Amino acid sequence: MRPKHAWMRETYQKSTERVPERPVAHRTLSNIAPDPIYTPEDVQGFDYDEKLGYPGEYPYTRGVYGSMYRSKLWTMRMFAGFGTAEQTNERFKKLLAAGQMGLSTAFDLPTLMGYDSDHPLSAGEVGKCGVAVSSLADMEILFDGINLEEVTTSMTINSPANAIWAMYLALAKKKGYDWKKLGGTIQNDILKEFIAQKEFIFPPEPSVKLVIDTFEWGPENVPRWNFISVSGYHIREAGATAVQELAFTLADGFEYVEKALERGLDVDAFAPRISFFFDVHNDFFEEIAKFRAARRIWATQMRERYGAKDPRSWMLRTHAQTAGVSLTAQQPLNNLTRVAIQALAAVLGGTNSLHTDAYDEALALPTEEAATLALRQQQIIAYESGVTHTIDPLAGSYYVEWLTDKIEAEAMRYIEEIRRLGGVVRGIEQGYFLREIGDASYRFQQEVESGERIIVGVNAFQDEKEIEVPIQEIDPEIERIQAERLARVRRERDPERVEQALEGLRQAAAGGRNTMPHFVEAALAYATLGEMMDVLREVYGVYEEPVMV
Repeated sequence: MRPKHAWMRETYQKSTERVPERPVAHRTLSNIAPDPIYTPEDVQGFDYDEKLGYPGEYPYTRGVYGSMYRSKLWTMRMFAGFGTAEQTNERFKKLLAAGQMGLSTAFDLPTLMGYDSDHPLSAGEVGKCGVAVSSLADMEILFDGINLEEVTTSMTINSPANAIWAMYLALAKKKGYDWKKLGGTIQNDILKEFIAQKEFIFPPEPSVKLVIDTFEWGPENVPRWNFISVSGYHIREAGATAVQELAFTLADGFEYVEKALERGLDVDAFAPRISFFFDVHNDFFEEIAKFRAARRIWATQMRERYGAKDPRSWMLRTHAQTAGVSLTAQQPLNNLTRVAIQALAAVLGGTNSLHTDAYDEALALPTEEAATLALRQQQIIAYESGVTHTIDPLAGSYYVEWLTDKIEAEAMRYIEEIRRLGGVVRGIEQGYFLREIGDASYRFQQEVESGERIIVGVNAFQDEKEIEVPIQEIDPEIERIQAERLARVRRERDPERVEQALEGLRQAAAGGRNTMPHFVEAALAYATLGEMMDVLREVYGVYEEPVMV
C-alpha cells in the first residue's frame, strides 16, 4: 500500500495548488483538525476486542444492547410542558396518540427554582418555559388518564428533584400502582447546574447529598427508575465543545459514584440506574464518535477504577436531544434540516432515547404542529432510512475509529485534570468549568463573526424577507388559575399532617439522614413544593455563586 504521506505530497498538494482549500474552518466544533483522508496507517495497532468488541458486550463501544435497534428502536421521547397541568396533559395524550413511546416533562422556572406559582418571585414566569407544578394536586391533573405502569416518564428537574419525584410516587401510590413497575428518570444532576445552567438553590455539598439520597433509597423502592440523568446537554448549550461536554459530564458521573461509595453504598446496587443525557450538535461524525467514546470510557472506568462487577454497571445508557443552541430564528425552516442531521448522528451513535427539537423553538415553545413534525423526523429515520438494519454501521471506518480514539483521549485528559483539582466540586469553586466553557464559546463566536465558520441564514445566504411562523402563546390567566388551585389545596388539606411531614423533613435534613421517605410523606400530605424547599433553605442555606475575576 502506498504511504499516506506520498499521496498527500503527490496528489493532494498538487490538487490544492490548482484549487486551493476553501477558507472555512476545517476543524470540528471541538477544534480537532482532521486530515484530508484516513487510511489503515491512522489506526495501526487497532485491537478489535479492546476498542470495539461486540454490541452488548464490554466495552460497549458498539452499543449497550446485543440486538440494538433490530429488536427495539430507541425511545422517541419528546420534551413537553407548558402552561397548566391540564394543557400539558392534553399535549401528552396527543403525542402518545401520534406514536411517542415515553413522556418527557418540562417544568416552568418557578418549579425549577423551588417556588410555588403564587410566590412573588414567580410573577410573570408561571407556565412560560414548562408546566407549573406546585403540589400533588397539579401532578394528579398532569398525568390524569395516563397509565403510569405503561409509559416511562422523564422529568427534567434538578434542585427540587426529590420533591417532584416524591409527588409522582405519591400519585402512583394513591392510584394503586406498584412502585416496582414504574419506569422513568429524574434528571437530578445538580453538578451541571453549578457548571452551566445555574438553576441551583442550595450549596454544592448538601445539593449532592440530596442526589445520593435517591441513590440510596431508589434501588430498593423503585428499582426500574433511573434516579439520575447525568446531563451534558446543558453544558453543551452553555458553549462547551463536544469533548468538553463528554469530559465534564462523565466527570460529574464519577463524582456521584465516589460520593455514593463514601456513604458506603455498593457500586453495583446503584450504578445500573445511572443514565446520561447528551446534546447532539451539527458536526455529524464528531457527534457519532462522542457517543461511542462515552460508552467506552464509562465501561472502562467503572470496571477498572471503581471495581464494579455487574456488567449493567458498565453500560452507559443515554438519552439525547438535538441541539437547541444550533437552532436559528433566521430562516427557521432550515432548522428542520439541522435537526434531521443531528437526529441521524444520535441514532448512528447508538442513543437509547431521543428528543428532536421543533423548528420553531428559537422563537417560542413549540406549537403542536411543530412538535408533531419533530416526532415524524425520528419516525422517518427509524422506518424509512434503513440505518436500523445493522448495528453500529460506521464501525471500521478509518476516520470514525480515529476520531473516537481522539475524542476519548482528549476527554480523559480533561477528566484527569479535574481529578488533580480535587474533583468536580473543587473545580466549580475554583471557576475551572466557567473558564473552559467561556474560552470555547468565545472561540466559536469569533469563527462565526469572521465568516470562517458558516451558519446558513445567519452569516451567509441571508434572506431579506422574514418567514412568518405560528407562535405558541402562553395565557397570562395561568397565574390566576394556579393561585386559586393552591389556595384550595391549602384550604382543604390536613394542616397538622402537613406540619408533621415538614418537621420530619427538617429533622432528616438537619440530621444528615435520607430525606426521600419524608419527601413522599410531605407530598401525600399535599405540602407544596415551596414549603418543602423552604424547609431545606432553612437547613442548608441558599447558594450565591462567587464572582470570578
